[in-house]
Amino acid sequence: TDRIAEAAAALGLGADEIVVNVQGDEPLIDPALVGEVAAALRSHGEAAVSTACHPIHDDASFANPNIVKVVMDAKGYALYFSRAGIPYPRDGRGPVFRHIGIYGYRVSFLARYGALAPAPMEKVEALEQLRVLWHGFRIAVSVHEGTVAPGVDTPQDLEAVRRMLT
Repeated sequence: TDRIAEAAAALGLGADEIVVNVQGDEPLIDPALVGEVAAALRSHGEAAVSTACHPIHDDASFANPNIVKVVMDAKGYALYFSRAGIPYPRDGRGPVFRHIGIYGYRVSFLARYGALAPAPMEKVEALEQLRVLWHGFRIAVSVHEGTVAPGVDTPQDLEAVRRMLT
């Protein structure tokens, strides 16, 4: 995020502009998601950041700590991100969502991000987006119903993606 802020400043982008960053561990991301994430930020005026997710349908993904899960409120803002299976399926699993490594930022927020101290929960989960929530900023989440290509979180994931590209 700090590098994105530096690039936005070097390009002289205006405070109201939106920058979308595709994480390097998502090399097969659908280009349509870039537009979805930008649109989510435009339509959620209270948000400083936007991102995307998609439904998880299998128990293995739900239990996998390399697959980040997100829980949202009724308006589509993130409540929490975790490597744990959330929400806890006390009476049977309801809808659960995998976070997709793409972010939209308001340039005005990027200018502030570098001054935000890391959050305790960010350190525990190793999830940078928790810093945003910890400091009271909102993250709009776009629910993508289409197929999402696998991300690269492990050496096995890398090998699978390499096979897909050849």
